[in-house]
Amino acid sequence: MTLTDSIERCLKKGKSDEQRAAAALASVLCVQLGPGMESEEALKTLGPALKKIICDGTASAQARQTCATCFGVCSFIATDDVTELCSALECLENVFTKSGLREKDTSVIGSSPAPGLCVSSLLSWTLLLTICPVRELKAKLEMHFHKLPRFLSSDDVNMRMAAGESLALLFELAREMESDFLYEDMDSLTEMLRALATDGNKHRAKVDKRKQRSVFRDILRAVEERDFPTETVKFGPERMYIDSWVKKHTYDMFKEVLGSGVQYHLQSNEFLRNVFELGPPVMLDAATLKTMKISRFERHLYNSAAFRARTKARNKCRDKRADVGELF
Repeated sequence: MTLTDSIERCLKKGKSDEQRAAAALASVLCVQLGPGMESEEALKTLGPALKKIICDGTASAQARQTCATCFGVCSFIATDDVTELCSALECLENVFTKSGLREKDTSVIGSSPAPGLCVSSLLSWTLLLTICPVRELKAKLEMHFHKLPRFLSSDDVNMRMAAGESLALLFELAREMESDFLYEDMDSLTEMLRALATDGNKHRAKVDKRKQRSVFRDILRAVEERDFPTETVKFGPERMYIDSWVKKHTYDMFKEVLGSGVQYHLQSNEFLRNVFELGPPVMLDAATLKTMKISRFERHLYNSAAFRARTKARNKCRDKRADVGELF
């Protein structure tokens, strides 16, 4: 209660940095409490203040962005009522749909929300879709499935990637409900995704293009072939396999609010372990942990071998360039 009161005061009366810190603390508090009466009471107190900042066009863009992310995570943890969940979804979708409307229709008067805020709102909205009951999920998919592709042509690379990953997740959810699900304008969508997966526009930064191409190759495979590139997350002596877009998106969102602390929570936080189906926390004594650590010399040998293997693999992929002397 003391923490909740302090957070609420900072959200209502604090400046931008204080609001961001308060929102971040709110999300960590809910993660620590887990689902239940305490987190529900905390969200009931803090939710209105977070929503007010998110929807306030005069507030700092950075504060609104942080509040959108944290509000999504808090709602994911603490919301148990369908009506409240739908209210949270509407608050977030009002932000990013306004951005899409202004990008499409230049005659709309008013300043467009900052790209970072739109990205955070879209990603939080997508996270909440993963816990929607089937009836509400179907309604949201019908309403927004055809709207998301317009964000693929955004000038902001993070907005394009957020829209692409959200589309991949929506396809996954739709196919879980209906195995024979068919998207109306599939050819046009795959053409857009393929263009982004092979984007070579010179006016875009090389780093952005490289990252975008890598992400959209995975998204294109998900949409066309229902394929997902499995990832492995290591924390302590354990491993977690991310084998779906839902799991990846959920992990990314908690990593966003917990930072490096996500590894500790994956090891010991019962709520987070339940979310990722890791079972009860693994109890290891100090002696067992010590035997699991490799020596510095062994680690050096392993890194050297990995470096040599990586170099050989890269050399095979590089183009063989003709000797210039042979041309004369």
